Amino acid sequence: MSRPVIGIISNSLTVDDYNSHAGGTMNASAVAQVAEGLPLIVPADPTLVSVPELMETCDGFLFTGGRPNVHPGEYGEEETPAHGAFDRNRDAVTLPLIRACVERGQPFFGICRGFQEVNVAMGGSLYPEIRDLPGRDNHRMPPDGTIEEKFALRHVVTFTEGGPFHRLFGRTEVMTNTLHGQGVNRPGARIAIDGHAPDGTPEALYVRGATGFTLSVQWHPEYNAAADPVSRPLFEAFGRACRAWAASRTPVQVLQSA
Repeated sequence: MSRPVIGIISNSLTVDDYNSHAGGTMNASAVAQVAEGLPLIVPADPTLVSVPELMETCDGFLFTGGRPNVHPGEYGEEETPAHGAFDRNRDAVTLPLIRACVERGQPFFGICRGFQEVNVAMGGSLYPEIRDLPGRDNHRMPPDGTIEEKFALRHVVTFTEGGPFHRLFGRTEVMTNTLHGQGVNRPGARIAIDGHAPDGTPEALYVRGATGFTLSVQWHPEYNAAADPVSRPLFEAFGRACRAWAASRTPVQVLQSA
């Protein structure tokens, strides 16, 4: 059986004066080597791709992290300097794509910005800067150091007893890295916050009542995904969901969607 096609949502970058749609190699490696899927970089630009086309081309989606944040206008707030940089093209692709996947039962996995996108897509809101909130820690990556130091395990995440993350890992606490500035404020409709950092910051969620895989995390499991005991089960479970979705597609469905 051929590998399921997993769309990896890209970020817009300028490299040597050339505008690019890029995805980190860690994401592609985790998809190919751990989820056992065929990684496909998706240009996050609504002038180039449409939600129906993506859903028919891909069996699942990885909503990646990225420096630009979801624009606060997407959750009814005014833009301020604290909200940082934005990528409105990515917003225009990912938010409707998430909602369509939830409705259809098509699997997706949200990471960092992707975790935040899932919440916003379902009607939730975000804090512009977690470290500015009373009693909260600084969840941003260290400004200096090696990649290993930036992605080092830094805090515990505690999951709901009996929830999907507890069932996946077989335990209610794991150690994770942390490299984010924003975080969930108001959970969206059907969003279940299933894991928290010690300071109360939401770290794991899923969509209640969704028939497909919707597990999403605020940390970065793509780093060292093949060897990390927390990252590997997440990508393996996501890969199984994508293979099940691919297997459910019948020749008739493929012909009708062409």
